Amino acid sequence: MLHLPQIIQDLAVILVLGAAVTVLFKKFKQPVVLGYLLAGFLVSPHISLTPTVVDTENIKVWGEIGVIFLLFGLGLEFSFKKLAEVGKTAAIAGLFEVLTMIGLGILAGQALGWSLTDSLFLGAALSISSTSIIVRAVDELGLKGRTFVSVVFGILVIEDLAAILILVLLPTLSSSHSSASSADLIAIALRLGFFLLLWFLVGIYLLPTVLKKAKQFLNDETLLILAIGLCLLMVLIASKTGFSAALGAFVMGSILAETREGKRIEHLLVPVRDLFSAVFFVSVGMMINPATLKEHFGVITILSVLLIVGKLTANTIGTLIAGQTLRRSVRTGMTLGQIGEFSFIIGTLGTTLELTSDFLYPILVAVSAVTSFTTPYLIRGSEAAAVRLETRLPQSILDLLLRYRTALNAETAPNNLSLLWREYGIKMLLNAVLVIAISVGASQLLLPPALRATNESLHHIVTGVLGFFAFAFSTPFLWAIVVAPPTRTENSNSSNLEMLRRLQVGIAFLRFLAGFVLTGFIIAQFASFETFSTIMLTLVALLILFSSRYAGPLYRTVEARFLSNLSANEKKELTKSQTRPALAPWDAVLVEFTLPPHSPLAGKTLAESTLKENTGTMVTMIERGGRCIFAPTRTTLLLPHDRIFLIGTDEQLAAAQKLIEAEVPPDESIATDHFGLDSLTLSANSHYVGRSIRECGLREDANGLVVGVERANTRTLNPISDFVLQAEDRVWIVGDRRKLAALRHSIN
Repeated sequence: MLHLPQIIQDLAVILVLGAAVTVLFKKFKQPVVLGYLLAGFLVSPHISLTPTVVDTENIKVWGEIGVIFLLFGLGLEFSFKKLAEVGKTAAIAGLFEVLTMIGLGILAGQALGWSLTDSLFLGAALSISSTSIIVRAVDELGLKGRTFVSVVFGILVIEDLAAILILVLLPTLSSSHSSASSADLIAIALRLGFFLLLWFLVGIYLLPTVLKKAKQFLNDETLLILAIGLCLLMVLIASKTGFSAALGAFVMGSILAETREGKRIEHLLVPVRDLFSAVFFVSVGMMINPATLKEHFGVITILSVLLIVGKLTANTIGTLIAGQTLRRSVRTGMTLGQIGEFSFIIGTLGTTLELTSDFLYPILVAVSAVTSFTTPYLIRGSEAAAVRLETRLPQSILDLLLRYRTALNAETAPNNLSLLWREYGIKMLLNAVLVIAISVGASQLLLPPALRATNESLHHIVTGVLGFFAFAFSTPFLWAIVVAPPTRTENSNSSNLEMLRRLQVGIAFLRFLAGFVLTGFIIAQFASFETFSTIMLTLVALLILFSSRYAGPLYRTVEARFLSNLSANEKKELTKSQTRPALAPWDAVLVEFTLPPHSPLAGKTLAESTLKENTGTMVTMIERGGRCIFAPTRTTLLLPHDRIFLIGTDEQLAAAQKLIEAEVPPDESIATDHFGLDSLTLSANSHYVGRSIRECGLREDANGLVVGVERANTRTLNPISDFVLQAEDRVWIVGDRRKLAALRHSIN
């Protein structure tokens, strides 16, 4: 018998048992993640009734790969543009909730007598909700399109970003070997921000161009291999620069999400991600020790209650602070009351680095299991709870919240700082990142091997040449910082333009100062202090002299390519987004529904559907294929698969959804089980004889179509309606076999 590696046997056990358990969980409509955790618990050494995984170290490696693909998939779903789309509500509420839960977790850990490191990891794990569990629960409850669900998804985006930052900072904050000061933490955060911006800029500039050039060669197989290769390359780069593999995978996913092939890559990655993610969650379940759970049962109960109450309160308050209604805020808070995949990754980080105690990880898994079970019930009861709270609060408090929301959401003119940041700041920041990256890359990556490869007498020349090329490559971006016009002057109104004119003296000075400092930074990477001043003055003069001939046109070309790549993924949707009405008066929202084929409204006109009369909603647009019907009339017909845009309140839209998605019960009289091809032979006294197919009524009696007639040795396929039937004709009919049998009996 050939030797079979143990890892193959272990994977067979994991996947077969995992599939069996998750089928049961799907049957009872429970989160699949919990099924994987239970499967891992069953194959762990703690349970002797089921086969046990032997090679646990290799399974842990597969689990780490699972984390990479899980974060890569989240990055593909994330997209940097979503950060701008979620708006201030998600940013304010998300940051408030994350900071509040971290604080509560630390206080709870300290109250339980845990170490500061355990308490810190506990707070971090409790602060991140589960995207997969929430998406599944919302889908099963039919709540997609509700306003509070959009707020929830926005907060989840902010939490994902916070989780990435937490994964970077936690080892530094909690390591016993590190005495990190506030300055160290700020430096780490700045370094993280620098690399994120750099990877984003380079990735958006290069990757869409490469994918576009190679598009004709990228079948599904090649594209999947390329995407996974890029993901692992970014994981390697992140590790080399001192960041986690999870960060690299997430960043590459978010960069690829901005390309035209982003959705296609996301679709292709699903089976790969699901496979490795399953192994990761199973490996998480293997770490659950029943003895630990029994010993800390009280702690698990306390933390589960703290998590639900804390997240409900923090998200409700944070959403209120962000300017949302009380009802929407309560429903948002009750939806986010659980932890999931990111919490497992945070717990795995603490265990892998041996920073946390052994009991923390099983406790986190148990708390996640408890809160995952409670999530659907909390979401289902959120509407009633919000209404009850709204009716019991004093009117004075409700009026106070209304005045606050109105004042916060009022449109105001931009102040000087926000205008300057929009017109100059963003461009200066992004170009400064590129200048620093070029100079540091040349001095740290290219200069050392170049010096090792040359004689010592030539070191000054090599250093000078590399410094010159670093400055030359940086010149377009320095030009953008010092000389380039404002980013959006053509879109600014007259008052903004006047404000910019009055500030030009200060703006010019700050831009020149920034260019001077960055030029000095480039020189400092290659030149000694003695030659600094002379070189500095020379380069500044060269920059001013040649910027209009070389740097300006080159920078405009680079910027145009970058902006084209950045918007390429949205060009298909641009026309639709420009033609769709953006209506949102009072507390009403615009929501899209797709008309199912079995909907009772299919085939009816708007007047016959009574949508407006029964639900109070109004149909503003119907999209059918590539055509949009604006302001449809009462006689407009509703057809299956129409995309209907309704405007109304959450309650009205919920009623409309029930009406649209209701199914018409099937007509048993035309069940497909009784529908088929059959024949009957006409006797001489049959009333069908001597009459044409159209006149005799055979089609109506059989509820079918005459598809053929056999007469002696002649066969007529698909006879015309004027075909006259004769005695002894064998007539073939596609129709209801029960009616055909009755006809045959009556003829005979």
